[in-house]
Amino acid sequence: MPTSLARVQTAEASRYLQQLCRHWSHKFPVESTSEYGTVPFGEDRICTFEAEPDALLMRIRTTDPAGLTRLENVVSDHLMRFAFRESLGEITWSRAA
Repeated sequence: MPTSLARVQTAEASRYLQQLCRHWSHKFPVESTSEYGTVPFGEDRICTFEAEPDALLMRIRTTDPAGLTRLENVVSDHLMRFAFRESLGEITWSRAA
């Protein structure tokens, strides 16, 4: 399944992870703790978050390559909205097979 990864430098990784998971929990069966979260956007579209002390790790997996780009944008846009007080810079996604 095609995968995309992003690592965003921030000391607020746990807070953002929890905000993102809480936001999507209204539509999807989200599982989360303060250090790890999973958002199943569909049977074949999953986003996971991991909070490290200095970064938020995000991983998106989907069978649809075009959907991968859309999800990257959706996740990035939401993170940027929640982190409006902090300049996270550009979120760079890298593709893995």
